[in-house]
Amino acid sequence: MLAFDLVLTLGGFKRLYRVVQRWAVKPRPTDPAAIRRVCDAVDRACTIYPKHALCLLRSAVTSCLLRRHGVAARMVIGCRKLPFMGHAWVEVDGRVVNDGPAVQQLYSVLDRL
Repeated sequence: MLAFDLVLTLGGFKRLYRVVQRWAVKPRPTDPAAIRRVCDAVDRACTIYPKHALCLLRSAVTSCLLRRHGVAARMVIGCRKLPFMGHAWVEVDGRVVNDGPAVQQLYSVLDRL
Protein backbone atom coordinates (compact mmCIF):
# COMPACT_ATOMS: atom_id res chain seq x y z
CA MET A 1 0.00 0.00 0.00
CA LEU A 2 2.79 2.38 0.94
CA ALA A 3 4.72 1.79 -2.29
CA PHE A 4 1.69 2.57 -4.45
CA ASP A 5 0.84 5.59 -2.31
CA LEU A 6 4.37 6.91 -2.86
CA VAL A 7 4.09 6.37 -6.61
CA LEU A 8 0.82 8.32 -6.61
CA THR A 9 2.13 11.09 -4.35
CA LEU A 10 5.50 11.56 -6.04
CA GLY A 11 4.65 10.65 -9.63
CA GLY A 12 0.98 11.56 -9.81
CA PHE A 13 -1.86 9.78 -11.53
CA LYS A 14 0.08 9.39 -14.79
CA ARG A 15 2.86 7.40 -13.11
CA LEU A 16 0.44 5.19 -11.14
CA TYR A 17 -1.50 4.57 -14.35
CA ARG A 18 1.66 3.39 -16.12
CA VAL A 19 2.69 1.14 -13.22
CA VAL A 20 -0.67 -0.63 -13.22
CA GLN A 21 -0.82 -0.76 -17.02
CA ARG A 22 2.60 -2.42 -17.28
CA TRP A 23 2.20 -4.84 -14.36
CA ALA A 24 2.20 -8.28 -15.98
CA VAL A 25 0.23 -11.33 -14.95
CA LYS A 26 2.48 -14.07 -13.60
CA PRO A 27 1.46 -17.16 -15.56
CA ARG A 28 0.03 -19.81 -13.27
CA PRO A 29 -3.33 -21.53 -12.88
CA THR A 30 -5.97 -19.20 -11.49
CA ASP A 31 -7.10 -20.08 -8.01
CA PRO A 32 -10.59 -18.59 -7.45
CA ALA A 33 -9.94 -18.53 -3.71
CA ALA A 34 -6.88 -16.34 -4.34
CA ILE A 35 -9.14 -13.54 -5.55
CA ARG A 36 -11.04 -13.46 -2.27
CA ARG A 37 -7.85 -13.77 -0.19
CA VAL A 38 -6.19 -10.85 -2.00
CA CYS A 39 -9.28 -8.63 -1.75
CA ASP A 40 -9.64 -9.44 1.96
CA ALA A 41 -5.94 -8.75 2.56
CA VAL A 42 -6.17 -5.34 0.86
CA ASP A 43 -9.28 -4.51 2.90
CA ARG A 44 -7.43 -5.41 6.12
CA ALA A 45 -4.37 -3.42 5.07
CA CYS A 46 -6.56 -0.38 4.45
CA THR A 47 -7.92 -0.53 8.00
CA ILE A 48 -4.43 -0.21 9.50
CA TYR A 49 -2.94 2.10 6.85
CA PRO A 50 -2.46 5.55 8.44
CA LYS A 51 -4.02 7.43 5.49
CA HIS A 52 -7.48 6.96 4.06
CA ALA A 53 -6.95 4.72 1.03
CA LEU A 54 -9.09 6.02 -1.81
CA CYS A 55 -10.58 3.73 -4.45
CA LEU A 56 -7.78 4.46 -6.93
CA LEU A 57 -5.07 3.32 -4.54
CA ARG A 58 -7.05 0.29 -3.35
CA SER A 59 -7.81 -0.80 -6.89
CA ALA A 60 -4.23 -0.34 -8.10
CA VAL A 61 -2.90 -2.46 -5.23
CA THR A 62 -5.62 -5.10 -5.63
CA SER A 63 -5.18 -5.48 -9.39
CA CYS A 64 -1.39 -5.76 -9.17
CA LEU A 65 -1.49 -8.26 -6.30
CA LEU A 66 -4.02 -10.37 -8.17
CA ARG A 67 -1.80 -10.32 -11.26
CA ARG A 68 1.11 -11.44 -9.11
CA HIS A 69 -1.05 -14.42 -8.08
CA GLY A 70 -1.77 -15.32 -11.71
CA VAL A 71 -5.19 -13.68 -11.98
CA ALA A 72 -5.84 -11.55 -15.08
CA ALA A 73 -7.30 -8.64 -13.10
CA ARG A 74 -8.15 -5.30 -14.68
CA MET A 75 -8.35 -1.99 -12.89
CA VAL A 76 -11.30 -0.01 -14.25
CA ILE A 77 -11.55 3.76 -14.06
CA GLY A 78 -14.98 5.28 -14.49
CA CYS A 79 -16.97 8.44 -13.90
CA ARG A 80 -20.51 9.69 -13.80
CA LYS A 81 -21.84 13.08 -14.86
CA LEU A 82 -24.30 14.07 -12.14
CA PRO A 83 -23.12 14.49 -9.55
CA PHE A 84 -19.69 14.36 -11.14
CA MET A 85 -17.66 11.63 -9.51
CA GLY A 86 -14.81 9.37 -10.49
CA HIS A 87 -14.31 5.85 -9.20
CA ALA A 88 -11.97 2.89 -9.66
CA TRP A 89 -12.59 -0.81 -9.14
CA VAL A 90 -11.14 -4.18 -10.16
CA GLU A 91 -12.71 -6.73 -12.48
CA VAL A 92 -11.81 -10.33 -13.25
CA ASP A 93 -13.48 -11.78 -16.34
CA GLY A 94 -15.89 -8.82 -16.36
CA ARG A 95 -16.97 -9.39 -12.74
CA VAL A 96 -16.33 -6.77 -10.04
CA VAL A 97 -14.21 -8.26 -7.25
CA ASN A 98 -13.39 -5.39 -4.88
CA ASP A 99 -16.64 -3.41 -4.89
CA GLY A 100 -20.35 -3.90 -5.43
CA PRO A 101 -21.52 -5.03 -8.86
CA ALA A 102 -23.66 -1.88 -9.19
CA VAL A 103 -20.58 0.23 -10.00
CA GLN A 104 -20.70 -1.12 -13.54
CA GLN A 105 -24.12 0.52 -14.02
CA LEU A 106 -23.44 3.68 -12.00
CA TYR A 107 -20.23 4.70 -13.78
CA SER A 108 -19.26 5.04 -17.42
CA VAL A 109 -15.96 3.30 -18.08
CA LEU A 110 -13.12 5.61 -19.07
CA ASP A 111 -10.41 2.96 -19.23
CA ARG A 112 -9.58 -0.63 -18.34
CA LEU A 113 -5.96 -1.35 -17.48
